[in-house]
Amino acid sequence: MKRPQEYPSSYYGRPIINAPTWKELDVAGYLFLGGLAGASSILAAGASVTGRPAVERRSGACATTAITLSLVALVHDLGRPKRFLHMLRVAKPSSPMSVGVWLLSAYAPLAIAATASDVTGVARPLGRASGLGAAGLGAGVCTYTAALIANTAVPAWHDGHRELPFLFAGSAASAAGGFALMTAPLAQTGPARRLAVAGAVAELASERLMERRLGMVAETLHTGKAGRRLKAAKALAAGGAIVAGTLGGRSRTAAVVGGAALVAGSALTRFGIFAAGMTSAEDPRYTVEPQRARKAAREAATAGVRAD
Repeated sequence: MKRPQEYPSSYYGRPIINAPTWKELDVAGYLFLGGLAGASSILAAGASVTGRPAVERRSGACATTAITLSLVALVHDLGRPKRFLHMLRVAKPSSPMSVGVWLLSAYAPLAIAATASDVTGVARPLGRASGLGAAGLGAGVCTYTAALIANTAVPAWHDGHRELPFLFAGSAASAAGGFALMTAPLAQTGPARRLAVAGAVAELASERLMERRLGMVAETLHTGKAGRRLKAAKALAAGGAIVAGTLGGRSRTAAVVGGAALVAGSALTRFGIFAAGMTSAEDPRYTVEPQRARKAAREAATAGVRAD
């Protein structure tokens, strides 16, 4: 008789959990572009208030372009535009998907209106109000996708639910700041440079904390396609932050190089996290072993209480 494996590979040849059927380019791109859009709107609003018109215009245009492409990617993954519209038939606060759809439906028109007003010069007071409104929703746009993927059974995402919002927020901030460094004059990029560096630090620190708390599931962050992407993302985030923080205020070349590294690092972070989640869903060990560990911890705690 064949001895059972310690970690069963499947049940009658089927995975223990069903991995999401999401398309990598669509969904990982959607995660990155949404974060870039939300953080860019916040940066554009700050630039508007502090008199930095070049940063305001370029960050606003970035937000509009990014959210448009993000929505295209989302609808493409859904298969039919009607599926997106059908989700607007109800509002379910307990569902990250429902909250996200309504958030995007409110944010995207505001971001587009702000950019259109800035480019055309028409209805500037309304455009400025739209920009401030988009900035107000920007933080949610940056981070709700973390709640969206953490609200699944995928071990690498679900078990990292505490750190993922901070990781996504930091990644979005570094990308938005990096884009502004690449495109705006040096004299106006001081706040963008500080945002980029702070975002990169938050991204790296949050990812490190998540790795420690994931336990053995953290293997998915270091191996295979996800490992290669996240290793490159860390190098780009750290290198970009150093270059932007030390030389980005004096050298146009350094600002462009540092900014590009931060944007690329942010994108690789989202694609790496996506790949890690898919790997953890496909390998039953990452579902079974953490469950056994939690069960053993509960039993030990119960036994300790009874002994007392």
